[in-house]
Amino acid sequence: MFESIASALEAVFGYVLGLGAAVMMPILFTILGICIGIKPSKAVKSGLLVGVGFIGLSIVTALLTSALGPALGNVVEVYGLRLKVFDMGWPAAASIAYNTSVGAFVIPVCLGVNILMLITKTTKTVNIDLWNYWHFAFVGALAYYTTGSIFWGFFAAIICYIITLVIADWMAPRFQKYYEKMDGISLPQPFVGGFAPVALVLNKILDKIPGINKVNIDAEGMKRKFGLLGEPLFLGVIVGLGIGALARYDFAKVLMLGVQMGAVMELIPRITGLFIEGLMPISEATKTMIGKKFKKSAGFNIGMSPALVIGHPTTLVVSLLLIPVILVLSVVLPGNEFLPLASLAGMFYIFPLVIPITKGNVLKTFIIGLVVLIAGVYLVTNLAPAFTLAAHDVYARTQDAAVKIPDGFSEAASLDFAGSPLAWIVYHLTASIKVIGPIILGLGTLALAIWNRMRIIKQSNAVDAGEDAASEITEK
Repeated sequence: MFESIASALEAVFGYVLGLGAAVMMPILFTILGICIGIKPSKAVKSGLLVGVGFIGLSIVTALLTSALGPALGNVVEVYGLRLKVFDMGWPAAASIAYNTSVGAFVIPVCLGVNILMLITKTTKTVNIDLWNYWHFAFVGALAYYTTGSIFWGFFAAIICYIITLVIADWMAPRFQKYYEKMDGISLPQPFVGGFAPVALVLNKILDKIPGINKVNIDAEGMKRKFGLLGEPLFLGVIVGLGIGALARYDFAKVLMLGVQMGAVMELIPRITGLFIEGLMPISEATKTMIGKKFKKSAGFNIGMSPALVIGHPTTLVVSLLLIPVILVLSVVLPGNEFLPLASLAGMFYIFPLVIPITKGNVLKTFIIGLVVLIAGVYLVTNLAPAFTLAAHDVYARTQDAAVKIPDGFSEAASLDFAGSPLAWIVYHLTASIKVIGPIILGLGTLALAIWNRMRIIKQSNAVDAGEDAASEITEK
């Protein structure tokens, strides 16, 4: 009975998610806009702008992958850099996530958890970023395949979801203060959120290191100091030319790769502007509605995709600089078996919550990015057996080419979401450490939820006190 229901839901959600974010998100935003009182025509336009933003981002990402992939493939072959764990990229991880019983139920289950947390004041985030729910299903799928228990699969997914919402709430003030036009928005995406605590610790360490703590150059500062040399566009061209030369391309192809990388760096910020333009009417209407219905409340945050902010200049500059560095380091790091290639297109998503912590400092962001990437390739290597087990099973049932491991590779994985410390911790405490692991994870998550509730109540009381004081002054 359960299996038949799961199969039916897999088919339904598989179809809906198969439409892609470019179709699903406009529909969701249009419905949401109408429900919160926006005129239908304005709601439709907002939804379509978000859809256009997703399409534009997909096109630019495809350009990055199609241009950079073969070049990096050439570098691998020319210099003999092949390692045994094949990089499938995030599409394979998402396919594994949703083609399981955990994936079939993850959206309704997690939405239910979100509602319960809102009611109990253990979160302020209304997570409508349904597309990225695959991350929760992914860690649940790995736990499910390792333990053979659907219970532990859902346990891992739900725990990951709760922790992600707490991180989103915790980082929301920094996020909203740093990025423009992001009031009332948070990022409840676990790959992004998992790096925030690490970045906070590393940033404090870097602040105590003489020399480094005196360097404060952001992307705008680079433009002013270095002129054209500091432009993300120009850096994209330079890195593209360098990789083309290493790939031993002919002169024309080297130039073309340089221009293509420059185009990626220039177009991503322009496209993310469409997300913001589509989001603003929804965000403003939501804040107005919340202000009317929840007058004695600190307000909710709308959980959105990190795609909104990946066009930040520091994100682009650091991501592009890290690509050749991590490529070389992955080969020489002892014990590492994972060479990131397909995953490099998603490197931008490491930084959306890191940059508010470093305040856009390029040097500190680069160092933090390098540390988490070095740790990430080891985490991916460690999770590769579980990933491979899941990929084999999903391919046997669906014949989905995205999860087929090519000949010559014994294992496969992806940096997103397997390279996240959050995924690694949740998976191992659920599936590898029997009894005591889930107890630690459950109690730790409960403690985080209670801590978050205390923060939310404190913020609400502060808002109430401010409103009462303002009322008294007005009355006098």
